[in-house]
Amino acid sequence: MKILQKIFSRTTFMALMAVLEVIIVWSLMKWFGEQAAWIEGVLHVLSVVIILMIIKNSRHLSSDMMWIVGIMMFPIPGTALWLLLGANMLSSRTYKNLIVSTGKAKKYYHQDEEVLKELSESDPEERGQFHYISKEAGFPFYKNTGFDYYGIGEAGWPVMLEEMRTAEKFIFLEYFIIEEGRMWNTMLDILEQKAQAGLDVRVMYDDLGSFMTLSAKYAETLEEKGIKCIPFNRINPIIGIIMNHRDHRKIMVIDGKVAFSGGVNLADEYINVKVKHGQWKDNIIRITGEAVWSYTVMFLTHWNALSKDKDVNFEVFRAEVPLPGEADGYIAPYGETPLDDEITAQNIYMGILNQANDYCYIYTPYLIIDTEFINALILAAKHGVDVRIMTPGIPDKKLVWRITRSYYTQLIQGGVKIFEYVPGFVHSKVFVSDDKAATVGTVNLDYRSLYLHFENGTYLFGSKKIADIKQDFLEACEKSNQISLEESRVGPFAELLLALLRLFA
Repeated sequence: MKILQKIFSRTTFMALMAVLEVIIVWSLMKWFGEQAAWIEGVLHVLSVVIILMIIKNSRHLSSDMMWIVGIMMFPIPGTALWLLLGANMLSSRTYKNLIVSTGKAKKYYHQDEEVLKELSESDPEERGQFHYISKEAGFPFYKNTGFDYYGIGEAGWPVMLEEMRTAEKFIFLEYFIIEEGRMWNTMLDILEQKAQAGLDVRVMYDDLGSFMTLSAKYAETLEEKGIKCIPFNRINPIIGIIMNHRDHRKIMVIDGKVAFSGGVNLADEYINVKVKHGQWKDNIIRITGEAVWSYTVMFLTHWNALSKDKDVNFEVFRAEVPLPGEADGYIAPYGETPLDDEITAQNIYMGILNQANDYCYIYTPYLIIDTEFINALILAAKHGVDVRIMTPGIPDKKLVWRITRSYYTQLIQGGVKIFEYVPGFVHSKVFVSDDKAATVGTVNLDYRSLYLHFENGTYLFGSKKIADIKQDFLEACEKSNQISLEESRVGPFAELLLALLRLFA
């Protein structure tokens, strides 16, 4: 029975459709090209137009060079593959709705100028970073707010459940992956109870992220329980086999008073109930106070773009939030969208790195970065900053892990320290620096997270609890292997192959 289920599963169908589409498009373009010289000429002109489109629309040109070179060398097959695999497009309707919804939501991100002034005066050296996040990226800083950091998923999950049980008005969830199991089913029981009690309960999950874990009609299953549900950017095997603009965000908002984010998705491996790649090293951040409002707006922005029933006034979801008992420092939750020219997450990462004087510690599951980022890491190390990067000791994707390791030699030679987490897989995405600045979120150090996906993060400044993030990293270092220069080296053939594979990562 299980074999039959796999044969007729949604995954198998999509894989077959993917292969079929590639064959059909490739064959048609080849056939047209063989019919007449003028048709082949048209196809070559099309390839030039696509190259110009890539250059015009690229958020990061060096990362798109693979497609440009491929289409120049092999115009017909390169164009065919780009149309199916490389065109980073949402449906025109979804794209328009997201643009409109994002534009309307901007009025809800209000920066208290007194808070920004106070923040800038507290550390003039960081004024540029504060200005960028609040004014250019458009995400306000909040003062009357606080956070708690949990360095492993199973430490934060009970806190999430406790907060969910206290909900009185609404619970909003937006996650990349949801999978049935102990973690999700426990949460689902609470959500169902709250929905039956009359609360506004909404769930949004990415259709590709949850493609292997949920049925095609799972949204309808939740609707039957009274839970409003929207799959983000549904996969259509007839229209397109790959859609790169995925919703990689992790957000939970409860009554506008508490929000949760971090690297954890809603599946058992994230709380180490299921062991797939050793210990799953991930994090959860709990936010209280005024900063929760930004996460409420982020969720409603996406919901309004995809739902038929629009929330005309977000203010009805704003809570009169009491000052958290241990509030200190400042918090600016932020989002990343591939639909504009602002590479917010990367700029925040680079800002933390460039302003570091003592140390900059980085968690990332994947390390696939461009020359600019490599140079920034090495330059910080050459300035005397203790730059450390922690990656997995046990990978979830072996090929991506080997590409990640291909960066080690150059970074180590430049003074950057590389640690691999021996007990298992690191899924956290964290920058922490100088006991004063940190960001915790969903953004990996790879091309897809930085340029193609919808992401979110929480920028923290001036809080005593930033020391908790630093301590978590240092404790993880004790369980890790610091990679030596000799360990990082590979043979010339492997080095050449990995350099080529970087283009496709």
